[in-house]
Amino acid sequence: MLENNHVEKPQKTHEELSNKAKAFHSIYKGKVQIAPKVPILSYEDFAVWYTPGVAKVCQEIAKDKSRVYDYTNRENTIAVISDGTRILGLGDIGPEAGLPVIEGKALLFKYLGGVDAIPLCIGTKKLEEIVMFCKWISPSVAGINLEDIESPKCFLLLERLQEELSIPVFHDDQQGTATVTLAGLINALRIVGKDLYNVRIALIGAGSANYAFAKLLEKVGVDMSNVIVCDVKGIINKERLNEFAEPLKTMWSKTNGKNISGGIPEALKGADVCVAYSKSGPGIILKDWIKLMNKDAIVFAGANPVPEIWPWEAKEAGARIVATGRSDFPNQVNNSLGFPAIFRGVLDVRATKITDEMCIAAAQAIADYAYRKGIHEEYIVPTMEEKEVFIEEAFAVAKKAIEQGIAQNPLPDEELLKRIREKVEQGRMINEALIKGGIIKLPQLEGYHEK
Repeated sequence: MLENNHVEKPQKTHEELSNKAKAFHSIYKGKVQIAPKVPILSYEDFAVWYTPGVAKVCQEIAKDKSRVYDYTNRENTIAVISDGTRILGLGDIGPEAGLPVIEGKALLFKYLGGVDAIPLCIGTKKLEEIVMFCKWISPSVAGINLEDIESPKCFLLLERLQEELSIPVFHDDQQGTATVTLAGLINALRIVGKDLYNVRIALIGAGSANYAFAKLLEKVGVDMSNVIVCDVKGIINKERLNEFAEPLKTMWSKTNGKNISGGIPEALKGADVCVAYSKSGPGIILKDWIKLMNKDAIVFAGANPVPEIWPWEAKEAGARIVATGRSDFPNQVNNSLGFPAIFRGVLDVRATKITDEMCIAAAQAIADYAYRKGIHEEYIVPTMEEKEVFIEEAFAVAKKAIEQGIAQNPLPDEELLKRIREKVEQGRMINEALIKGGIIKLPQLEGYHEK
């Protein structure tokens, strides 16, 4: 009876949220807008903010391009770019249909990190054209967040842009998911008393999320021969490496030191950790397969909208800690804990790139914040409501950028922390002020304030 209640409740909640989302999107016709950030007390002010006064500002920038960060909003502006080929779990639905998602991303950037993010869904799927588009707009933004782009194009696109642009480029489906997953794993291992460098890890799914997670594991010093990767065809071993293009081929060649074969059951046998980012379930991972894992097993079932295995099934099979990507279950591995703060830290020191080391610093900051609050089996990472985690994470990212010598505007700790806090709090304050001022009106719909 308990299982039936658990299965029915998420489905009902999902339907209710979907209906509410459709109604609200129709009311507001979008989620973000451009608003002034300067006072306009009379029409004479436009002579300062626009012509003729602005000409002097333009001349200053023409003499020194770096002054654009002093005189414009570029220092706090990024572009969120998608070609609409991998929108949520919906697949290639096109740039128009993807725009609500990309607008939502921009809203999260502003509210959680105080970052001005411009949603741009573009009408091409060609890698070279996307690269050129990003190059063309780069003078107007301080960073680019790639979103919902199909594999393997997403890997090549990220590498190209990181190499060819002088502003930071981030792919949230790769680096964001990997960062928050690492944070959750750090704390899960703290709870079960196991060491990251001695556990066996099974990665179920060989797409962008697990590829990026594997990169972070390697960067922190994990022996990749103890990592087993399994995709829809089975465990990836030496005989299968030629099926993969770069950079996946190189990464997977470092895994599976014993060259075992089989499927998900064989991958999970004797594993301490399962990190699944494969396809929506349930039933992708079975209870009997979780039973093959070691004692105090840790299971990350990250597929959306339905995890690869229901959390209660994994628990019944012996898993001690279970995390998913859903907010209606404990331990949500939520990318929103990562990207707003990562970009906040990057922008405030004007870093030229986002490195794996910066993502690791972000993951450690997220984990340590939750650890100080008191982690337990149903609280291994913070939630979006915990504002301080974004401030601490952004500070850690900025400090790592300074340490790596890629910060063009390194600031003293006190000044940096003050700047970060002001920007993070500003995102929430603007929303609150617009609601109080009646600019943003609350929808008069039944159940709006229900949690």
